[in-house]
Amino acid sequence: MAINLEDPKKFRPLVSQAHQVAMNMLRPISRKYDKAEHEYPKELDMLAAMIDGLSESGANEGAGAAGVRKAEDGGTKDDGGVKNGANLASVMSIAEMCWGDVGLLLSMPRQGLGNSAIASVANDEQAERFAGVWAGMAITEPGTGSDSANIKTTAVLDGDEYVLNGEKIYVTAGDRADHIVVWATLDRSLGRAAIKSFVVPKGTPGMRVDRLEHKLGIKASDTATIIFENCRVPKENLLGSPEIDTKQGFAGAMATFDNTRPLVAAMAVGCARAALDLTRSLLADAGVTVDHDRPAHLQHAAAAKLLQMEADWEAAHLLMLQAAWMADNRQPNSLEASMAKAKAGRVGSDITLSCVELCGSIGYSEAELLEKWARDSKILDIFEGTQQIQQLIVARRVLGLSSAELK
Repeated sequence: MAINLEDPKKFRPLVSQAHQVAMNMLRPISRKYDKAEHEYPKELDMLAAMIDGLSESGANEGAGAAGVRKAEDGGTKDDGGVKNGANLASVMSIAEMCWGDVGLLLSMPRQGLGNSAIASVANDEQAERFAGVWAGMAITEPGTGSDSANIKTTAVLDGDEYVLNGEKIYVTAGDRADHIVVWATLDRSLGRAAIKSFVVPKGTPGMRVDRLEHKLGIKASDTATIIFENCRVPKENLLGSPEIDTKQGFAGAMATFDNTRPLVAAMAVGCARAALDLTRSLLADAGVTVDHDRPAHLQHAAAAKLLQMEADWEAAHLLMLQAAWMADNRQPNSLEASMAKAKAGRVGSDITLSCVELCGSIGYSEAELLEKWARDSKILDIFEGTQQIQQLIVARRVLGLSSAELK
């Protein structure tokens, strides 16, 4: 199957709509909620209601960060049997929304990364039961760092309930979301294969938000530490199969990342695009024009730098589209998802910081949003697997080595 690099016609209205939302609703309140850290952006309630309405009417597909659908109804096939579905629609619309503001996108009700986890792993009954929830995702723990396989939070079956005990840190939307997808182990002696994810409704006894973090960027988004002490959840809230398959190992849990990493790549692509667009405009105001028909070395140094950044951005953009398109067409995309996340995370941070540098005092001050985009973009190279972890995954896939063989 061949990939067409043009935007699918059926998604162009969605992308245009997302861009208008970013420009007219997110940008105007971006600085306000950057300064008012931990204050809930109430303006998003109306936007979330609009997206819900579009979803119910069937007028949109993948608006906001609704994430990845496991079902086969993600799109219609053309004559060649190629499907452009919810994965592609999601990354395209998320990139546009993050052209407006990454932190506000991450604060959208019912659009959390936990929602993607549910869509990726849940069975049909669970997908229907948890439809419409706002789910954060709790993976990281003190001392585990990037090694998700070293999770210490435990889940012990007691009758018809699992009892969760442990601590989770850096949970995006951990205070605002009404459900949390918690990764825990059924048996630490069995290693990666015993790690499962559980949907825990907010307010469940034994679950409490311990604190909110102060951060470099994405200040509009709340980032929480959550404690679980004898927290009991129905056994039906274990996503997917409760069986421990040592042959499959960690693959079931990691399938979530194959779906969420392109979404994070899209966030970086959108934020970097915002910085490039504004920088080009500011350079033009200063008399520096960028000529795509002339060699870079014959142009102003700032123009040459912008050309190099645009090339880096285009590579990240195409990798993002490829990873999402492969998911829509049911092709294994673990390698491509990590490549997209690694490339977009790195160049997103490089581009936004370089734009600050090119624009000098305007870029460094709060006169424009460039300095904010530079701060916001850094997290996109860290969460959902750091740059170093993505490169390790890519190396394992390319070389055909296991995690035990290449650490």
